[in-house]
Amino acid sequence: MDRFQDGHHVRLRSRVQRTYLHAADDGESVTLSQPRASMNAAWAVHIYDGGDGDGEGDGDGDGDRDGGGPYLLLHNAAYGRYLAATARPARRGHNGLRTELRDYDQPEVEAIMWRAVVSDFADDVVMLRHVGGSYLRANGKYLPWNSAGVTVDDKASSMMYWIVEPIPLREAGMPAIPGPLPNRPIFSAIFSSPGRRIRFVLALEDGHYPEDPEDDGWRQFWFRGRSAFSLRGYLAAHIDEDDPNIAMCVRAGRHGRLTPLVVDLPNGGYGGTLEIVVFLAGTPGYDTLRYPAVDAQ
Repeated sequence: MDRFQDGHHVRLRSRVQRTYLHAADDGESVTLSQPRASMNAAWAVHIYDGGDGDGEGDGDGDGDRDGGGPYLLLHNAAYGRYLAATARPARRGHNGLRTELRDYDQPEVEAIMWRAVVSDFADDVVMLRHVGGSYLRANGKYLPWNSAGVTVDDKASSMMYWIVEPIPLREAGMPAIPGPLPNRPIFSAIFSSPGRRIRFVLALEDGHYPEDPEDDGWRQFWFRGRSAFSLRGYLAAHIDEDDPNIAMCVRAGRHGRLTPLVVDLPNGGYGGTLEIVVFLAGTPGYDTLRYPAVDAQ
């Protein structure tokens, strides 16, 4: 099957619920939601074939853990974090174990490794089998108020079937990022956390950058709030760039692929660290960045 091609973007729609697999606004949870024209519903395909964690593979998604071969990794187009299974029980009313978004911070992270299993329905319908043997499933077939949950389970269910919808690339280049967010009341800032640590590095014109965040090329500052517009301004100032039209790419872990940041930051993660690679407009590295056309039908 050719539904998952390395570097491409897809949506995953529950065949039963007819809703889409979403990265939640907290940047940590995985849910089902109706909107399809959203970066939160777009997933970038990363085929892992062993070695350095960035193998190309052939993208067919068959085979098993013991037999080797490529694995399917999916990182979200909004926040860059990877779809992962956990060992924690699902919340009440859901089946199986929880799923989450997590960083790709080690050379091999089994929690984020999946197989695409062909179904008998159609070529675009698959089951996603986790390397541990359980399957990604929607919830809420008989309890509609629990219909937003996404878990992994080893009990066969029609809720485990997902329709794969390919997303074409945006032809017009980088989309506009959201405008400034309203200022928070003064009293809320007094009792809030320090914010996020932004650790950033300026990529060379050809797009290369030092991968080790302990390298001297990486710098950091603390940032309050969620506004991507404000964050871009801060980054432009830190690199002494007069033109604020830079590209910000999130790296979710040392081995995570870069994800262009064109949405506001998640409302969770305060006190944590966000790694960002900055690209200057007009450079070859900037021109290689690609964006899913989430508004395309």
